Amino acid sequence: MCLSRVLLCFIFSTYSFAAELPSALPEKMGLSSERLEQINRVISKNIVAGNIQGAITAVARGDHVVHFETHGLMDVEKNIPMQRDAIFIMMSSTKPILGVAAMIAIEEGWFRPQDPISRYIPELANMSVAVLKEPRDKNISPESVRRTEIPEYRLVPSDREVTIHDILTHTSGIMSGGLGSAISKRSPRETLKQFIPSLGNAILDFQPGTRWKYSPGTALDVIARIIEITSGKSYDEFIKQRIFIPLDMVDTHYNLPTSKETRRVVISGRDMSRFRNSNNTYFSGSYGLSSTARDYLRFEQMLANGGKLGKNRILSPRTVDIFASNQVGDLYSDRRKGMGFGYTVAVTEDSIISGGRRSKGAFGWGGAFGTRSWTDPAEDLSAVLMLQQPHGRTQYEFENAIRQAIIE
Repeated sequence: MCLSRVLLCFIFSTYSFAAELPSALPEKMGLSSERLEQINRVISKNIVAGNIQGAITAVARGDHVVHFETHGLMDVEKNIPMQRDAIFIMMSSTKPILGVAAMIAIEEGWFRPQDPISRYIPELANMSVAVLKEPRDKNISPESVRRTEIPEYRLVPSDREVTIHDILTHTSGIMSGGLGSAISKRSPRETLKQFIPSLGNAILDFQPGTRWKYSPGTALDVIARIIEITSGKSYDEFIKQRIFIPLDMVDTHYNLPTSKETRRVVISGRDMSRFRNSNNTYFSGSYGLSSTARDYLRFEQMLANGGKLGKNRILSPRTVDIFASNQVGDLYSDRRKGMGFGYTVAVTEDSIISGGRRSKGAFGWGGAFGTRSWTDPAEDLSAVLMLQQPHGRTQYEFENAIRQAIIE
């Protein structure tokens, strides 16, 4: 396909999107249109190979969208092509929303990162840590333990209280898949108000602040509850008023309206009904949102712009810097070389050692079903990849295609 035709296709494919977010020909923003076509090629290759069913890819540089494309099918059985406004289950892509909500509260002085969580939820004071029964002279907390294979253990007091900082950086030890998680009783989750105090009976997986270990579905919910307590609003209402409405994220919901159900991506051969909330009362900071590529690109652009999108400022630039800076020393890089971890987002510390395709200082996170979004301040880039099937190769090749398209 000649370059002129590529540019013409780009203009028409982004026309409706440009009505909301300014778009520009890639060359005007220092990218190559021809090289951006590599995104379409690698996504198509993975669709043909059966690795993914469909996808949406979006890239912005500065304040302008330079790429927004749909690929493949959103419903195989009905032969429905992927739509620009297709709705995806975000899973852990929900977490950066919680991170931004926490930074809003920190900016406004409702709490500090150093605050112990028991200041707001007294039931979470004086938690214990699970360690192996032997040797007695060493307190060893195994990294991962299955509930069906629990070794002999003993409990020791935590050296200090769990803090808000610990939870935002996944260094709290709360329900992160270790020995403490394996022996802790599970409680029903009806509301944050009902469930979070019950974590006072949970056992920590390790001493707070000594290890990075991901808490996939629980720890960040403590922060969501603290936001409720300090703001006087339910967590879902807080993020709606302070993030979604100002950013015009009109299709981001915990409970998807019935009128939007037909826009959900349907994965062939997989029942995802239990993740499709319509009457949920437990608003997790860890998971639960459904959204679109458009909405998440707006969210990432806000971060790329130092906390502002259009006339609406969500955070100050300095607060975004804190959010996106490594907060855990070497604890995360011990697991993934060249990477650090901020407040709910992974941060590239060394773009060569990390083996990724982002610049030093880039930050973002993803979800278990393949959604991924990030901001690269050094290149003034934001990117969103929407999948509903996790596939690491597709994710890497998308990032690589963006990287090789930068010409200025």
